[in-house]
Amino acid sequence: MKTPKFILAATLASTAFSAQADDMLTSFDVAEDLSRFVFADAPVFDDGMPAYGNPFITQGYVYPAGTLDGGIEGTLADGSPAFPDLVIGIWTCDGYMVGDGMRTETGTIVITRQIIQFADGDLLISQGPELADVDVSVARAVTGGTGDYADAPAEIRQVMLGMSDGYGVRLQIELGQSQDAS
Repeated sequence: MKTPKFILAATLASTAFSAQADDMLTSFDVAEDLSRFVFADAPVFDDGMPAYGNPFITQGYVYPAGTLDGGIEGTLADGSPAFPDLVIGIWTCDGYMVGDGMRTETGTIVITRQIIQFADGDLLISQGPELADVDVSVARAVTGGTGDYADAPAEIRQVMLGMSDGYGVRLQIELGQSQDAS
C-alpha cells in the first residue's frame, strides 16, 4: 500500500506549489542600466573592451513581461528607468566573459549569476550561460529563491531581446519552461 501514500504525497506537494505559484511571476523583462556595467582592467583587448576571463558586474530594472517587446528600451541615456512606475525589481548580474569576450558574435558570451530582487523583497537567483544571439532561448539553473520563489522551478529560460547603443541588454525571462533551446 505504498503507492497510494506516494500518490497522496505527490498530489499534496504539487497542490502546495500551485497555490504558492499564484504569487510568483512566471515571466518578466529585464533592462540593463549600462551606466552600472563595470569590468576589470584585465584581460582586455587592445581597444580596452573585455576579453575572455574578464570579470564584471552590472545592474538593471525588472519590468512586467512584455514591457520591452518590439525593441522598447527600458532605460534612459542617464541610466534611469524608462518606465519608473512599472519597475517591479532590481536585476544584479555578475560573471565572467567567455567565448571571444565582448567580440563574441554568436553562442555563449558570458557565464553569470543573476539576482532578481523584487520590490516586495522576494529573491530569485539563477546561474548559467548567456548568449550573444538575439531571440535565441537558453536554459539557466535556478540556484535559490526566497518568498514566492523559495520553491521556484529548477530552470528558467532567457532570451536576449537585443543590445542597444549605449543602453545595455534587454532580456525576457520565463520560469519553469522545459523546451529545448532554439
